[in-house]
Parts: sequence; C-alpha cells; structure tokens
Amino acid sequence: MSVPSGPADAGVGPGDRQAHEVAAGGGSAARGLHVADAAPADVQASWCAAFVDELVRSGVRHAVVCPGSRSAPLALALATDHRIAVHVRLDERAAGFFALGIALGSGVPAVVCTTSGTAAVELHPAVVEAHHARVPLVVCTADRPPELHDVAAPQTIDQRTLYGSALRWQLDAGVADPGAHTSWRSLAARLVAEARFHPQGPGPVHANLAMREPLLGQPSVVPPGRSDGGPWHRVVRPAPMPESLPEIPEGTRGVVVAGAGAGEAGDVLAAAAALGWPVLADPRSGCRVRHPAVVAAADALLRDRVLARVLRPEVVVRLGMPWASRVVAEWLDGLGRDGVPSIVVDPWWSWPDPGRRAPTVVGADPGWWCRWIAARASRPAPAAWLESWAAAEAAAQEAFDQHLAGQRGASEPAVARALARAVPAGTIVVAASSMPVRDLEWFAPPRAPALQVVANRGANGIDGTVATALGVAVGAGAPVVALVGDLAFLHDLSALVRPAGVEVPCTVVVADNGGGGIFSFLPQASAVPPARFEELFATPQGVDVVAAARGLGVPAADVDTVAGLLDALEHALAGGTISVIRVRLPPRAANVALHEDLVAAAAVAARRALGLEPA
Repeated sequence: MSVPSGPADAGVGPGDRQAHEVAAGGGSAARGLHVADAAPADVQASWCAAFVDELVRSGVRHAVVCPGSRSAPLALALATDHRIAVHVRLDERAAGFFALGIALGSGVPAVVCTTSGTAAVELHPAVVEAHHARVPLVVCTADRPPELHDVAAPQTIDQRTLYGSALRWQLDAGVADPGAHTSWRSLAARLVAEARFHPQGPGPVHANLAMREPLLGQPSVVPPGRSDGGPWHRVVRPAPMPESLPEIPEGTRGVVVAGAGAGEAGDVLAAAAALGWPVLADPRSGCRVRHPAVVAAADALLRDRVLARVLRPEVVVRLGMPWASRVVAEWLDGLGRDGVPSIVVDPWWSWPDPGRRAPTVVGADPGWWCRWIAARASRPAPAAWLESWAAAEAAAQEAFDQHLAGQRGASEPAVARALARAVPAGTIVVAASSMPVRDLEWFAPPRAPALQVVANRGANGIDGTVATALGVAVGAGAPVVALVGDLAFLHDLSALVRPAGVEVPCTVVVADNGGGGIFSFLPQASAVPPARFEELFATPQGVDVVAAARGLGVPAADVDTVAGLLDALEHALAGGTISVIRVRLPPRAANVALHEDLVAAAAVAARRALGLEPA
C-alpha cells in the first residue's frame, strides 16, 4: 500500500481561491469587508472553508460525510472543494470504519463528519480501533452552541470528552469567532499533524465544532494560507541515536518475530540473513515471502513440545505488533520466564509485550533498526540453526497440503490457504478478527510477492470489518478481498448500504459456519451445556447471507467447495464491483477436529524432517 508523501496536490479548490483573493486584496476583502465585519453565518462558512483547505494542504484526500443538519457548514465546505473525494454514508458506525479503512489503505488520515447527538456516539468503535491500531483518523462532529446545552434542546449531548482517552488530540473549537481568525488554519493543520505524527504514533483526533444558526453562509472572509501551498505546520522528526542501541552477541541463535508494522520485508530479511536467524512472519507483517529464513507455520510447530524445545532460541527480536496466535504468545512468555532475553523494537512507545517479559525496548523504527543490524552483524549463527527451522517449515507446509488435499468440500483452513495463494498480486486481503485472521496466520503459505493483509487487530473486534474493507479499497485504489465469518458479515451489514451507482472493487468472502466459530476452540465449548453454548456463544443467526446481500443490491454467489470459491472469486474480481461469496462450511465441531488434525500432521512431519522420530 502506498503512503502519499506530499501534503497536497497542485489543484486549487474553493478554499484556495478565497484565500488568494484575500491575500491579493481581491474579493470581499478588497471591498473593505473584514472578518470582524462579516455576518455570523459567513464567518462560520469561512472558518469551515479555511479548515478544509488546511486539511487538503496537510494531505487529506477523502472525507466520509453522514447526513445531518447541524453539520451542514462543514459538509458543504468539504463537498465544494474538488480536491477532496466525498463519500456519503447513512450509518455513522459504518462511516467511521469506512474512514478508518481509507486511512489504512492510503496511510493518510481521512475525515469523517457527522451531525450532533447520537450520530457522534456511533463513531466511538472506530475511534477506539484507530487508537489501538495507530491509524490516523480525523473525526469532526458538529455540536450545538453553548446556549442550547442543558436546556433539553434536541440532539444535544456533551460531546467534549465523548471519546475519552482514545484520542491523540482534541479540539473543542466553539462557535466560529471572528476575533480568533488567525488561529483557524493552525488548529486544522495541527489536527492532521497530531493524527499523523503524534509521539505515541498515528491515531484519531477529534474536532468538536459548535455550529450556530443560521447554518448557511458564504465563505467570503477566508484567511490566506501559506504562500507555498503547504500546511500551516510541518512536523520534523529527529534522527535515531545508534550509539544507544543494544548489541547482539556474534553467532547467537535467535529468532525474529515479525508482526504488523515490522517494516519492509527486504529490511527484515536482510537483518535476519546477517544474523543467520529465521523470521516468524505473521501475514500482516508483509514478510511472509518465499525465502529460506521465513517461517509461516510457527503456530503449528510451537504447539509441539519436542519441536519447541529443539527450536528454542537464545534471544528473540520482536518487530511490529504481536501475532494473534496464543501459542506464539505463550511460547514467547515461557522463553522470558526461563531467562531468554527479548528485544522489542517499537517506535511509538506502545509497549507491544503482553507478557511483560522483555528486558529491552528499543524506541526506533523497525526498518531503520533492521538496516542498522544488517550493516553491523559480521558473524551469523551456526548454519544448522536456520537449517533446522527451514526444514521444519517445509515439512509443515507439505503436511498441510497433503492433509487438505484429501478433504471433500470446503473448510476454513482450506479457504484461508487457497485465498492466500490465489489472490492476485496488488489485491489486498482484509481479514476479520476471530477465526479468519487466525486461519490466515496459521495456514497461509509464503508466496511471492507477499500477500498484503490488513485486519482490525487494535481492539480485536469483529465490528466494522466490511466497512473497513470497502474503505481500504478506496484508500489504496486497489481491489480488496475481505475474508469474514457469517457473524462479522451480519454485524456490519449496513456497510453495504451506499448511494445508487457507487461501486468499490471489494469482494466479501463469507465463511459461513453458522455462528461464532472461535468459541468452539475455547473452554466454553466443553464446559457449558450445548444448548446454552449455542444460545450465548455460538449465536447462529436465522438470516440467509446471500439473500441479505442481494436485498441490498449486491450480487452474491453461493459455493461449498474450494474450486467453486476460486471460480467465483475470479469472476468477482474481474467485475470490479462490490460482491459477496458465501462459502458453506461443515459444522463448527468438525472445524475444530480438522484444525487439530492439521496441527498434528505438521508436527509429525517436522519431527521426522529433523530426525527426531523415524520416517
């Protein structure tokens, strides 16, 4: 996914035209009209125009607008600036995740704009996800002016601290004040700067904007922006301090555990090659490529005690966010208890060490750290160390293929593995939390080029997955395949509600096992009576996924084999529109048994490959 580097393009929108008029002495300013002399509605419209122009100068290119009256001044300012693509969505909750997806796909914050009251509340799930996942997001909520608060005025709630601690910065601007016009551009530019470059990493910011009637005015007194077309404020980061970084002893047997945000695959693999270490690559890391150092089957290998003992490292380097795998997490935690040191490389002070065992946290960009290591390491670990991991990985991948080849019909592991292989280069996979992201983590093989995988693993919820996928497609300008369960799909069904004629290249593959499949892997499945388990945890819904999609005007296919899925996927991607493929799957209990069989087969094959038991 590309991340735009420039703050703005060369286009001139309404805000720029008005700004240039004021700066050059033209327009209303030339006729003697100053901000203090303008009508309140025109001051409000001018504030919104300056606000939008600064967003554009700071790199923003997309705005998601939900219909509402109180937000009219900002909505109109966004819609009349041709440099911003405006996406209108009815459901604020879906709109928030759609904007989140745009930011995930583009690397640049999107704006989401709502009216006041519960409309603003509906954005909270997306704000929380953006906070934990470090996704830049600019949330703009219209508010009632102070005189309408605490007097039972409609659609009026306290929005000033609505999102609590889940923000990088908050702006409660109040009603546009002509006396404060010199601060208007600064406030808008700082919003984007805080969302993109906050010391704790990118994240959501909130502009709570009080709007007073009359809501419709003319932006006739817009203060000018910087003459070079850039934002009012720019952020410059200091260079790292190499002399403060910890040394890794020469020849040490270690592993790199790479998660989302690990850095470029080339940098990670260069460091691993210099150290002679394997890379345990989460599919979200972008490092799961065909390479002698890459290990994709870590979850299956480390479930086996014999393999975990033989493959025990002397040091661990952790890049990016943790794997979803509990097995990998518990293995790392056990290593820490036994005194095996971990080095966590994290630029954002997010402390991605759930077990709290790492003695060293390096506050640096993982890519920069990898390049520094690659340039300094001179004596790698013994060749047998990496060879053992590579042999175990190859044996596990072959075991997965052999075991799944004997299966009739589709299964969740087979769907994840087939999609990971079949999705064309340049297509992004968005995986729902719960089983889809885990099945990709456990069973997606290395490939070239690496599969691009995005998942809402900040707060790990299933909400907003479809909306996020649609947003990723828009933000990245690339086709998306979303892999979701039936509950995640139904939970976010309103994301498919869109204006007539609006299409996005996004195919939603619904792994339909009739409920919440992940609960069948948890203690509740055996400890709770079956009827109660189905009622409270599995929660199968009496809704036909295909009929629901078609009812919203989305073409939908129904398949029950991997071959059928791949045929339907090829057709859907060729269409370049929103579509749904429902994959009918075996009962959830059979899925648990298949996972156990696959893990056992991989472990046996890996032990044989390492000579730990007879062939």
